[in-house]
Amino acid sequence: MRKLLNTLYITNENAYLSLDGENIVCKLDNDEKFRIPFDNVENIVCFSYLGCSPALMGKCVSKCIPINFHSPHGKFLARVCGETKGNVFLRVAQIDVFRQNSLRLAQNTMSAKFCNSVQTIKRTLHDVPKLRDDEEIRNAISVLSDGAKKLLTAYSIDQVVGIEGNCAQAYFSVFDKLITNKKTKLRFSYRSKRPPLDEINALLSFVYTLYTNEFASALETVGLDSYIGYCHALRSGRSSLACDLVEEARCLADRFVLTLINLRIISEKDFDKQVSGAVWLNDQGRKKLLTHWQEKKRTDYLHPYLKQKIPFGLIPYVQSNLLAKYVRGDLAEYPCFLLK
Repeated sequence: MRKLLNTLYITNENAYLSLDGENIVCKLDNDEKFRIPFDNVENIVCFSYLGCSPALMGKCVSKCIPINFHSPHGKFLARVCGETKGNVFLRVAQIDVFRQNSLRLAQNTMSAKFCNSVQTIKRTLHDVPKLRDDEEIRNAISVLSDGAKKLLTAYSIDQVVGIEGNCAQAYFSVFDKLITNKKTKLRFSYRSKRPPLDEINALLSFVYTLYTNEFASALETVGLDSYIGYCHALRSGRSSLACDLVEEARCLADRFVLTLINLRIISEKDFDKQVSGAVWLNDQGRKKLLTHWQEKKRTDYLHPYLKQKIPFGLIPYVQSNLLAKYVRGDLAEYPCFLLK
């Protein structure tokens, strides 16, 4: 099993990373803020514009440690990664399998997403019994359950995407009711992405981006091409396969966001509102979120297929490895991630 090491998050937009021997050095205005051993890091995520020294990037490439560059607001900019692992035959098989079975894979993935969304809602119903009779929530669960059944008879990827759109609308129509702490001022009206127009959308977009990049890194680790997917359309510069796999695990990101809000770990003070109407996490908010995200990744989680506990942070790697086994022909079907 892969060892879960530290992910280094650089949240200050004026920070600069460099290499000194076997240490990663972080400088701010030419002053050294900290240094950590290179061998303790498995991933680097920079929310800065200054970036990293060529020597550090070269070292990361040689050790297959990805560096993900984001804007301070969380928008993904680029990824520097090392030599592709695996062999060319796996990637050829990936293309062949996806061409033959893309519809079935998309059906299974979206069906898992809908079922996991239902479980996310039911988790709140378990904690807040009075919501069990809420008509809008019951209707959303019905739409999601019916959507999972309709996918079985879908005849094209476009139809799958259409069903997914209707189900996502139903799910987010009741998302605000999953915020059960009435003391928080954070509320959700509708899903807005580019840019997010309220605090909760800013949280969702930020965590979705983090998780998608972790899936992309995991896919590259097991030897699959993260840019060749089976559901999301191919687009230059987009990790379509990572976007596909993260659909199954969005429920985990949603639950994480709801926990931050309901426990009042994140508040309205952790955001900046722009004149344009966009809302972004500020530096304080990013630090809070990333600290709890890193803690979450180290908690144990019972994987539904493996039937054993693994660190939460290894879920992208496990799912990527299972997909690689399916592509190789070691598994008859790809076991999607399902909440229990």
